[in-house]
Amino acid sequence: MMDRKPPHLHTGLCPTCDKTFHYAHADEALNRPFCSRRCREIDLGKWLNEEYRVGDPAHPTNDHLADTDAD
Repeated sequence: MMDRKPPHLHTGLCPTCDKTFHYAHADEALNRPFCSRRCREIDLGKWLNEEYRVGDPAHPTNDHLADTDAD
C-alpha cells in the first residue's frame, strides 16, 4: 500500500477577523484573502460606507510645511 503525501497547505490571515485559515489550492479559497464570505462582505460594506479611503497622491497635504513660528 502506498502512502499518499498530504497536499501542501497554504496559510492565510483574514484581514477582517485575523483568523488563520488553510487551503491547498487557490480554487479552494474562493474568499481569499478573507476566511469567509461573511468577512469579505463586512470589508465590502466598510468600503461602501466610506470607512476606508484611498489617498490622492497627486494632491498630498503640505501640513509638514506649515510655519509653526507664525506671529
